[in-house]
Amino acid sequence: MPEFAIRKIAVLTEEIFHEGGPVAKVPRRRAAAMAVVNNPFAGRYVEDLQSAMDDLKPLGLLLSDKLIAALGGDLKQIDGYGKGAIVGIAGELEHGALWHVPGGYAMRERLGDAKAIVPSAKKVGAFGARLDIPLGHINAAYVRSHFDAMEVGISDGPRPDEILFCLAMTCGPRVHDRMGGLAAKDIKAWDGLR
Repeated sequence: MPEFAIRKIAVLTEEIFHEGGPVAKVPRRRAAAMAVVNNPFAGRYVEDLQSAMDDLKPLGLLLSDKLIAALGGDLKQIDGYGKGAIVGIAGELEHGALWHVPGGYAMRERLGDAKAIVPSAKKVGAFGARLDIPLGHINAAYVRSHFDAMEVGISDGPRPDEILFCLAMTCGPRVHDRMGGLAAKDIKAWDGLR
């Protein structure tokens, strides 16, 4: 059983009042929860990685809970999400892919009946690397107003033998959304797309 010992957790919250236009009646809120953990596969090739996803499920739930709390605890307000990983340079990109199931399904479990795929990004990066976490609507991938990204990173990680795992959630569309397309209020198919 791999050991993903947590070195540190950080939670970043933002309130966006405007993007150069009029001040929004309700600010957009975004939050990211990051955990820097030991990479038990660093420095060596391991053929079978999939079973390690189960070991990361508690971390996915922990970060999801921290995000929900950081955004005020009202699940009805949270309508966007995304996930990502930065693997330290002694690891490989596939180690970041371990986060797909435990990160994505943890948010879906905590948010209830979220339908849309959880957008994701991953990379191998050096100490202090940054990552743009893609964001999308929780119930329909084609809701343009929620297409966004949130830059994340931790100044002292990931170390070469670590992984930074991140989850992000949002409340509301981009502040000055005006690109048309499917509106959240018009979701009809409930198939995760439209």
